[in-house]
Amino acid sequence: MTEPLTTLDPRYSDPAAAPTPWAVTCAALEAAQLAWLVTLRQDGRPHATPVVPVWVDDSMHFTTGASEQKGKKPCAWTTGCCFRWAGWTGRAASDVVVEGRASLASDPEVLTRLAAAWRRRWDGGWAYEVREGRLHHPQGFEVLTYSVRPDRVLAFAVGTFGHTLHRFDGV
Repeated sequence: MTEPLTTLDPRYSDPAAAPTPWAVTCAALEAAQLAWLVTLRQDGRPHATPVVPVWVDDSMHFTTGASEQKGKKPCAWTTGCCFRWAGWTGRAASDVVVEGRASLASDPEVLTRLAAAWRRRWDGGWAYEVREGRLHHPQGFEVLTYSVRPDRVLAFAVGTFGHTLHRFDGV
């Protein structure tokens, strides 16, 4: 992935704020243990649900059942904890929103990397195996795996408030 065009929105930022660097935003995505996934229902109403993501190969990834709303596209992610737990002051950190389109992941090499990432992240509690272009849970069910390559990523810094936009491909 190429480096995004990164800008600070002065309307929503402290005058002393600087844009959150892309590497800092990526670190927040890699550390996310839970994210809220937002999609649109067929009738246009929003649908939000918590998911357990992994950030691998410059994309967010999640799993879902074949008939679930989570597999719809386009989508947005939101993750972070700063505004809730940092007490609005103190150390700088970010809440992050990722906007992009979900695409089904079926490449065995990609799925192998994702299965390893989930296994490392949660002490083996998400021990997927790769078979026939799908991830399979040890309890016997298969899940679909979606990848969301970002079009836009928003990072909201706390401490010195900042609203950073990372844009890809001119979006």
